[in-house]
Amino acid sequence: MPTEPQPPSLISDDMRRAIGARSEPWQCEVEKSAIRMFARAVGHTAPVFYDEAAAREAGYRSLPCPPGFLGLPVYHPSNEGLPHYGGPLTPEPASPLTRGLNGGTQVQYFDDICAGDVLTARSRIVSFEEREGRLGPMLITTTEIEYTNQSGKLVAFLTRTGIRY
Repeated sequence: MPTEPQPPSLISDDMRRAIGARSEPWQCEVEKSAIRMFARAVGHTAPVFYDEAAAREAGYRSLPCPPGFLGLPVYHPSNEGLPHYGGPLTPEPASPLTRGLNGGTQVQYFDDICAGDVLTARSRIVSFEEREGRLGPMLITTTEIEYTNQSGKLVAFLTRTGIRY
């Protein structure tokens, strides 16, 4: 019985070589206004995210970052062509996939992140996986990002899953 030919892999050789490579670091500034805007946007009403006195009374150095907020990337015009956050460039899949969505984000926190902190982030591509979905081929990309504070202490670890189809 003849076997059906397999479709070509979405995962290119460039993509296989990119697995495990660490990005150049990029900076994220944690500012009071950004904390307040994020907290308001996602519906946090706790005073610690808006009022400096309430934050200090709760034991924070300043306004704490709400869950899911890790500061804003510092834009550098000299990084023309790089992603806005300075992370690794993910090689394009072997065949074009025109749609994408967030397949999930998990953040582990190891210390408080507060207004005034400057975080350094570095990411790495962990894996690429191919699957067949209802709409056709899918490419699942898993990326990890480490965030250290201005003292060099690891404060957060993010795992992100991206889906292209």
